[in-house]
Amino acid sequence: MNKTMLALLSAALLTTAAACQNNSNAQPAAVQLQTAPVQQPASGDAAKTPEQSQTAGAGKAAEPAPAKPAGDAGGAAPTTVPTPAQPEKTALQPAAKLYKMNPKTYDIVPIDPAAASKNVVLLTFDDGPRNKEVLASILDTLDKHKAKAIFFVNGYLVKQKPELLKLIQERGHAIGNHSWDHIDLKKESKDKVDQQIGDVQKIVKEVTGSAPQFFRPPFGSGSDDVRAKAKQENMLYMTWSNGSLDWEMTVKKNDPNKVVSNVLGQLRGGSNILMHELPWTAQALDPLLTQLEEKQFGFVDPHLIDINQ
Repeated sequence: MNKTMLALLSAALLTTAAACQNNSNAQPAAVQLQTAPVQQPASGDAAKTPEQSQTAGAGKAAEPAPAKPAGDAGGAAPTTVPTPAQPEKTALQPAAKLYKMNPKTYDIVPIDPAAASKNVVLLTFDDGPRNKEVLASILDTLDKHKAKAIFFVNGYLVKQKPELLKLIQERGHAIGNHSWDHIDLKKESKDKVDQQIGDVQKIVKEVTGSAPQFFRPPFGSGSDDVRAKAKQENMLYMTWSNGSLDWEMTVKKNDPNKVVSNVLGQLRGGSNILMHELPWTAQALDPLLTQLEEKQFGFVDPHLIDINQ
């Protein structure tokens, strides 16, 4: 009985060992799974974007997810790329001064003859702003010849027509002080001189935002008080060195050609040309500037004149 039981138990153990040996050669169930075949795109699908391909339907292989940046691993906050520092904006610097005035002759001369031409003239217009049509004609002619000028204005006229003063400024010209009432300042008291010059400074600044930097006394008549007040207001005092004599003409008796010949007859390098806002001067201006150009003369930009003399 015992022998029979031992024999049966031995047979059972041998059967179990054989089964275990067979199972050790089998592949894991997960490895036996087959990937579904990738379907070829139907005609017209070739132009689909990657985003369209991902939603084209079952049966297509899934697109791999894009790799996360290193900073995103584990839910970490994304790396912030520093913004490059912007260069600091520099304020526009005023143009370098190239010319100065000869205080004895009132001619305009180069500060450095090697850096600027001496064959130039300074264009100036007194006793405005009066008439819009005349002024516009003068301004248009100056633009045509790419020339800048100084407009010496009277305070009482600025008060009447401030819009004309703004027009002069908008066209890029310099504004000069010519007293309030166009009176002979040489004959006036110091207090009157201060008022006549100071009030023009104030109204021009109110209208344009900037006070004049040039002063010309009416009739070219000045005094120590006049010069002192001009200097106190940081203005360059000047009269002229080339008179067009347009002020000697009248509405009934004038000749634009004579204005031209008067200027050309006195012409020299640095001429400080005196003209006025008058109809016949406006007519003379284009031929005058044309002939000056033909004679190889340029036009000084007043903003390039050093007023600190």
